[in-house]
Amino acid sequence: MLIVQKYGGTSVGNIERIDEVAKRVKKAKDAGNDVVVVVSAMSGETNKLIEFAKYFTENPPKREMDLLLSSGERVTSSLLSIALYSKGLKSIALTGRQAGIYTDDIHTGARIDKIDSNKIKKNIKEGKVVVVAGFQGITNNGEVSTLGRGGSDLSAVAIAGALKADLCEIYTDVDGVYTTDPRIEPKARKLDKISYDEMLELASLGAKVLQNRSVELAKKLNVNLVTRSSFNENEGTLITKEENIMEKPLVSGVALDRNQARVTLRGVKDEPGIAAKIFNRLAKENINVDMIIQNIGLDGVTNLGFTVPENEIEEAKRVMNELDASKQLEFDTKVVKVSVVGVGMQSHSGVASKAFDTLAKENINIQMISTSEIKVSMVIDDKYGELAVRSLHDAYHLDRS
Repeated sequence: MLIVQKYGGTSVGNIERIDEVAKRVKKAKDAGNDVVVVVSAMSGETNKLIEFAKYFTENPPKREMDLLLSSGERVTSSLLSIALYSKGLKSIALTGRQAGIYTDDIHTGARIDKIDSNKIKKNIKEGKVVVVAGFQGITNNGEVSTLGRGGSDLSAVAIAGALKADLCEIYTDVDGVYTTDPRIEPKARKLDKISYDEMLELASLGAKVLQNRSVELAKKLNVNLVTRSSFNENEGTLITKEENIMEKPLVSGVALDRNQARVTLRGVKDEPGIAAKIFNRLAKENINVDMIIQNIGLDGVTNLGFTVPENEIEEAKRVMNELDASKQLEFDTKVVKVSVVGVGMQSHSGVASKAFDTLAKENINIQMISTSEIKVSMVIDDKYGELAVRSLHDAYHLDRS
């Protein structure tokens, strides 16, 4: 069996943790498996490097930042390989370039173009554990690149796909995917299995277990993912194709996204092309627009509302003021988005109405609504966010198997 294991920053946070990871890798290898390991930088190292760069300037060149930030993962991969060697295993540490990870040339946010896995395969055949520095690759011009947030997960999934691995295990400090955040609802239950589409929705809606880019790539490459903790031996959660899940739950989880802000434009000219003008300009500034509501026009004007990530609200304000698209602009950062997700919604009615009824019973006003085949999302006041999560979790009986 060929297994790709990925260990995040907290899992390799210090020398002792790296030694524990080495023991876990040895256990998998001793069981007769071929093992490739992808590692993140030690916890806190990337932030420390960013602080060093910003000592000199708030806007360091992105090419230099890629070269700087990629060093954290190289340190971890080398240390883990040394730890494995000390335990009697043959191992080799590879940078992203040495592992054959080729990307486009968008520094600090590159996308993987292809993987030349020949060097990894050669070392596997020689009986070695291959330890790859995650989060990084090489452009076709020979420049070091990094993959952005969640980049080590992406590295692991891409390598697993290229090697046609039997399993890709993502080790973090949590032991799987829960029906909601256990810090908000103590009755949250860990899921044994979840579909790619459900995990994609939960990841994009605020769940922090996996980045949606890595889940999207796993779906594309048909990689079975398991997310589990490196701090215990508990079984994790399998993320797989929908057809591999026998009992499809009506609702699998409730997500809370606090990184939300609402923009309202009042008195917008009600004419063809005005919405395109506004949202094209936002897109050019790489501002991610989520929900959109436009009222029916009256007397030649209409109102338009949409949400953006709260950390992009200042950019959105600048763009809107430059456009002078309306007589009145309103910005509200005291909102959150709460969502219910489940593949069972595709074949059952009444899921949305139950969500609306549940919030109404708690006197929670819904400001905006967005739906898909497997999701219902609602924007509400931030002060009601956690209450909404607990109420919805209870309404759909998510504490029960």
